Amino acid sequence: MRQSLRQRWQALYHRSSIQFVLSLSFTAVAIVGMVFMGLALFLRFSATSNALAAESSKQVLSQVNRNLDHYLRSMMRVSNTAYYQVIKDLDLAAEGDLDAALDLLYENNRDSLVSIAVFSQEGDLIAAAPLAALKPSVTPAREIWFTTAMEQIENLHFSTPHVQNLFQDPDHHYRWVVSLSRQVELTRRGSIESGVLLVDMNFSGIEQLCKDVTFAYDQGYLYLTDSSGELIYHPRQQLIYAGLLEENNLTAAGYPDGSHTETFQGQQRQVTVKTVGYTGWKLVGVVPAEQVLDNYGQILLFFFFIVLFSIFLLVFVNLRLSEWITAPMKKLDRAVRELEAGQEGVDFSVNGPHELEHLSRSIQSMVSTLRHLMDDILEQEEQKRRSELDVLQSQINPHFLYNTLDSVVWMTENGRTEDAVVMLTALARFFRISLSRGSNIIPIADELEHARHYLTIQKMRYKNKFSADITAESGVESLYTIKLIIQPILENAIYHGMAYADGDGEIHIRAFRDGEDVIIEVADNGPGMPEDLVEQLLSPHGPAVSGAKGSGIGFRNVHQRIQLTFGPTYGLTILSEPDSGTTVRIRIPALDESAAAAYRKEGPV
Repeated sequence: MRQSLRQRWQALYHRSSIQFVLSLSFTAVAIVGMVFMGLALFLRFSATSNALAAESSKQVLSQVNRNLDHYLRSMMRVSNTAYYQVIKDLDLAAEGDLDAALDLLYENNRDSLVSIAVFSQEGDLIAAAPLAALKPSVTPAREIWFTTAMEQIENLHFSTPHVQNLFQDPDHHYRWVVSLSRQVELTRRGSIESGVLLVDMNFSGIEQLCKDVTFAYDQGYLYLTDSSGELIYHPRQQLIYAGLLEENNLTAAGYPDGSHTETFQGQQRQVTVKTVGYTGWKLVGVVPAEQVLDNYGQILLFFFFIVLFSIFLLVFVNLRLSEWITAPMKKLDRAVRELEAGQEGVDFSVNGPHELEHLSRSIQSMVSTLRHLMDDILEQEEQKRRSELDVLQSQINPHFLYNTLDSVVWMTENGRTEDAVVMLTALARFFRISLSRGSNIIPIADELEHARHYLTIQKMRYKNKFSADITAESGVESLYTIKLIIQPILENAIYHGMAYADGDGEIHIRAFRDGEDVIIEVADNGPGMPEDLVEQLLSPHGPAVSGAKGSGIGFRNVHQRIQLTFGPTYGLTILSEPDSGTTVRIRIPALDESAAAAYRKEGPV
């Protein structure tokens, strides 16, 4: 499916005009850029809106926290006054002094204070104000505020809101309070004993502080929990206690201070948390995310209209612009088409950018030359291309590689590891020289070395059915040749000349100068070949002779490669008769290093 879609796009691209491609490209790039810019601005606006909403909630919670802090500090001041200025200075043996002091302290703080009381470490009431009679059913020593104060004697302890039910009230006024308890030291006849000071503050003060909060969003609200998540205040607390409404207070109590996004009952909400000092309570502000996103719809609609208008404008501008840019290219294209149709005297001159004018002049100057050289160049390049392709394909002969590796496996299994090492080493060097770092021109020494490694491998494979020697005249090895011209000749000599030899086969390789040329001669004492077969081997259109065991290059390919590179005066000469062996002579020019570099760079000179 993906390939088919790609092919359709490619077909559309090739059928389309350059004006259409430019217009479409400019428009697509501009639209993509606008979309990305719009999305970036939209996301930036969204992030800013969320940040502003979070900052607004933080400011609200900070103000409530300051009010609660003031409220709690007033409780702490009452507790500190009762302890340090009253209890510390009195001896409990003096009856009435502590009750009178607590009454006075209560009267001074009665707007926010519900009761104040002192208990012994056994839970007995020592003094209280304004009420002084405990209910018979109440055991203060078992109350949480009492046990907590006695267990953690160095701390102040704030309770969650609860109904004050310790004292008997003749008016039956049982108020919601927040209790502050602490361990105190009591003096009785000069001795020190432990006790608990209890200060009950009116919960309506906390409730009023939280109820008066106003958020920037209509549906935003605030609630207060203790450190474990139990609700202290909630604007819909009664509905929650009745099971008609739920709140995510237990999860919110675990959030660190700051803004968070949560999904509760399918609704995404922005939750801001602030910890109240001294108590561990959590102020939680909740704003539904849909309110933050109310304005996004209008922004998206505005963005949509802007994009549509911009697309319309861009399409019009790009069409005009691309038409103006491509007009000289279209004229040049028409001239080329006329040239392809065989018309003479085609005018390639165009008015346009510098590159197009230069291109038109270049085409005009090249047309006459191309007409005369096109056929010859195409034919020569095609022949050279085919020859080079054969060379590349022949560099690695899978059949030869497979047989060599199979021989290595056989030697290894039979304990002939030294022979296996020799064969693998020769194989590695054989292929290294075959590659020659991508160069087609190599020293004759490397070509002879390549032949030597090939003979080493074949002699081991054929169990020394033949002998071979390589000699080179002094100075010849430093000259250069094209690579892979000896190995195909050796391959033919081994497969067709030495295959049935029984230890008496001989192959001789000689390299020597002949005037300005170099002769590389490969001779064997094999069965030889008839004269008609020798003619077929070098004929450009003769049938294939090498057979399944051939290298893929053969005599003909080597002969053609040499002539394509060095000219028709060079190549192979085969001397052979039945039962008289075969001698193949390779004639190449004597190239020194500078001449070889010229051939590498420019080809035949």
